[in-house]
Amino acid sequence: MFRNMLSQNVLTRTPSARSALAPSLRAASLHTSGAAGKAQEIDQLPYNDTVPASDKEEIMDTVYCRVADKYDRTINVLSLFMNTMWKRRFVQRIQAAPGAHLMDVAGGTGEIARLYMEYQKAQGNTTSTCDVVDFNPDMLRVGRRRLQDTEFGARVAFVEGNAEHLTNVKDASVDVYSIAAGMHNLPNPTKALEEAFRVLRPGGTFACLEYGHVDAPVLSTLAKWYMDSAVPVIGKWMTGDRAAYERLSASVRNFPHQKRFAQAIRDAGFEQQGKGYEEFQWGMMVSYIATKPLEPTN
Repeated sequence: MFRNMLSQNVLTRTPSARSALAPSLRAASLHTSGAAGKAQEIDQLPYNDTVPASDKEEIMDTVYCRVADKYDRTINVLSLFMNTMWKRRFVQRIQAAPGAHLMDVAGGTGEIARLYMEYQKAQGNTTSTCDVVDFNPDMLRVGRRRLQDTEFGARVAFVEGNAEHLTNVKDASVDVYSIAAGMHNLPNPTKALEEAFRVLRPGGTFACLEYGHVDAPVLSTLAKWYMDSAVPVIGKWMTGDRAAYERLSASVRNFPHQKRFAQAIRDAGFEQQGKGYEEFQWGMMVSYIATKPLEPTN
């Protein structure tokens, strides 16, 4: 079983991605501005206007240490109470086979794991398992505490690890890989896509839920105002940490448009149906579902 592939249930945390990042055309293309059409160098991609991507992992580690206990509650308010609905729909769209093992990356608080196990139970399956992988031990602590005394506790493991370096996870060993609202926090999303492709078995499912870009003219202006102005104020009110939610807004704003990210998923080797994504609330949140081909592609 996949869980036994982990050495003492811990994925080795490799040195920060800042030491491993190297400019590449594929990575830089993820962050090309649609308006200007200019690719930025991977080590210069802004987390906000002053923090380079090379420091992003360390910053996010600090941020999530501060807000871990209040994270899900705050995000639910910030999403105008649509967050759980989005995640439930996301888990349903995966359409996982009965008993399929899930590896949920950047899922420390365990919400996707819980919804996945509930979905499997509703399908009549009580043998499915899940490994929750997160780089932040405080987020993992919250998730472990929430699920340990539930009916799913014995079948969900919480593992410290890095989405860009899934050390000790064997090639082609995972049925379903999911990551929800985690890609925008990564220094190099392209590397995470490559790792997802590597660890998934042929025919396995890649599922990503991520903040998107609203294209409708009036709604896009409103969405931008909400992310840039309202989110930091609400975040400070709920957690006392305005800076964390200013960074959230900046990282969401700098994440590629859903059309570009869907192409990046295909570039990583995955197959998609149709346009490859479903938009929620005009693009505020986007669900991507893809499959690793059964046969290697040339």
